[in-house]
Amino acid sequence: MRFTRMGGTCLRSEMMVVETPGCYSKALVGVNLVLAFIDGGIAVLAFYQLIRIHSRNPQRGWTRQKVFHLMIGSSSTGYGIYFILTLVAACKNWICWSNSCGFVVMALPKILFLAAFLLLLSFWVDLCHQANDEDEDDGSPRAALIEKANKRNLKINSRRRYCSFRVFPVGSRQQAVILVTLLILVIMLASAVLIWIGLGKNPIDSAVVARVYVDTFAVAMLLLGGALACYGYVLVSKMSKVRSERTSSEMWKVAGLAIVSVICFTSSSVVAFFTNIPVLYHCDWRSIRGIYVSLLLIVYYFIGSSVPSAFVLWIMRELPPSVAINVPEESRTLAFVSDYSPATEPQQHWTTIATAQNQVSRASPI
Repeated sequence: MRFTRMGGTCLRSEMMVVETPGCYSKALVGVNLVLAFIDGGIAVLAFYQLIRIHSRNPQRGWTRQKVFHLMIGSSSTGYGIYFILTLVAACKNWICWSNSCGFVVMALPKILFLAAFLLLLSFWVDLCHQANDEDEDDGSPRAALIEKANKRNLKINSRRRYCSFRVFPVGSRQQAVILVTLLILVIMLASAVLIWIGLGKNPIDSAVVARVYVDTFAVAMLLLGGALACYGYVLVSKMSKVRSERTSSEMWKVAGLAIVSVICFTSSSVVAFFTNIPVLYHCDWRSIRGIYVSLLLIVYYFIGSSVPSAFVLWIMRELPPSVAINVPEESRTLAFVSDYSPATEPQQHWTTIATAQNQVSRASPI
């Protein structure tokens, strides 16, 4: 069976009869169950690792590492629920599912997935600009770092007066990520309302609204992949100037994550542009069957979402050091995401790149 895009609807090249009325074919049922199992496994691993990280040092509150595990676990859980409900809705002939309900359940996990990688991009941007600021500083690098750290601590302490729980320091770029995520969520809800209104007698075409949203989201994923590739290249080029075993390991992590993101996001975006796989819930499931659709589902969901999520979990698999009560905590610094406590020493606030560059500048006779 092949799909062609026309007016946002699903058209089939030839009529095919399905053995069980209203249900997917056996091949598509198997693919959906496998995808649900994979995403369920990723969600279990993410939440299990989150519990382990929190048990190592519960005094730290919410760190960046914990936030990543929570977002990836929630996104994977949403995908698993979507695949299961898709099968149930097809066999039970849920009318609401083929309209706004299926759209919302399909869109929410993707928004969480996008937010997680936008957050990753914001940290990479911070690292790149932080390193540039150090290179352009004519004064003492260490004095500048301490001054910046003290200013950051003052801002964090003032925020804590109004907050009863601890979170990782939220910079301006992380605030922008939150605003962008909320904006996308509002657009998704508005699209769902338009899809529901389009069911009545009015000029609104529900299928067109869904297609516009899917295509816009695909463009956002392409831009995100390109941005991760650019800033990943900048980070790798800066880290390659420092010779150390730790820096070399982090450099390969950054490069690997950038490559995986570009390949996976491009693949899923191409499928979204030229097929109706993202809005498969809106199609007539009695006509959906075949290896062609199964392969597209694997490319869009498994390669486009499951592989990047699993890769991030693999990179962040290392646990932070266990810290006893009233004992100063050593920061855990990673090239792509930095976990630290604002109460630690100022020099512990900086990334591997900054630390390595300071060491090189002190050792150099120039």
